Amino acid sequence: MQPRPDPADLARARKSRTVGIVLAGTIVLWMGAQWLGGQMGWETRYVFLFDLAAIAAFLWALVVTYQIWRGRRG
Repeated sequence: MQPRPDPADLARARKSRTVGIVLAGTIVLWMGAQWLGGQMGWETRYVFLFDLAAIAAFLWALVVTYQIWRGRRG
């Protein structure tokens, strides 16, 4: 019989999975938006909005990753 995992470990795993999904999704969506913008001839200011959204997602992932790291140390 295996011991039940610690609830804190489960919460960290859930956060880690979320960060991974956000990072992968951000990269795919950002690359798709860059490609689509080039194909459709979008103005630079519209494509720049996708850059800002990607930066925001990466910063969020960095903050959550830091929180996970700090939680494991404590």
